[in-house]
Amino acid sequence: MTFEAFKTVVTDAFPEVTSVQLEQFARMEGLYREWNAKINVISRKDLDALYDHHVLHSLAIAKYVSLLNGGALPGESRTVLDLGTGGGFPGIPLAVLLPQWHFTLCDSIGKKTRVAQAVAEALGLENVMVVNARAESLPEVFDYVVSRAVTSLDRFFPWVEDKFSEAVFYLKGGDINPEISDLLRVSGLQPSAVHTWRIDSFINDDYFSEKFVIHIEKNYLCSPKSVKYKNKR
Repeated sequence: MTFEAFKTVVTDAFPEVTSVQLEQFARMEGLYREWNAKINVISRKDLDALYDHHVLHSLAIAKYVSLLNGGALPGESRTVLDLGTGGGFPGIPLAVLLPQWHFTLCDSIGKKTRVAQAVAEALGLENVMVVNARAESLPEVFDYVVSRAVTSLDRFFPWVEDKFSEAVFYLKGGDINPEISDLLRVSGLQPSAVHTWRIDSFINDDYFSEKFVIHIEKNYLCSPKSVKYKNKR
């Protein structure tokens, strides 16, 4: 996907997006190409698909949250932990689109956080802090946790169950039903606390046909009934 095609999708999905934010998105490809030549955090083949496979994939979380908010991006401040951020996904695209939210990008691999830090600084993202650490070492409790397919849900949730006050938004693909069953078994969560949303309802592309946002509630502060969960089982 070219940047122009990406721009068309983003401006349609998020009418609030500004010219400054679009310029930040436009700079991402050059920055990731420059850093990927030094530290390989994205496969070289996948780097050519940066805008669809990485940036739009990350922004699916924002689209889902906007649906929970009646169709508009929320204006209030929130704190977010992006666990296992790698080179900055989904945290950096979300931080561009949601400047009023404050993101902590966390990864245990130092060379990856070096890339995320450099890209965030180059884009002028004052709402991003990058830490080279494991989740259990972080003292804060965040409003939200976001992540992209770091591991299976039943392994991931114990790392973050004490790190958020409102919700987890987890990007995952494939047959997610067995993972959700395992999550419910090990976590003690009620089935009503876990929701799924098909990303291809936001992006009409075969790449996203089996990819989902998995929403795990904690205190039932959101209103998921306002969203049509096409694949809820």
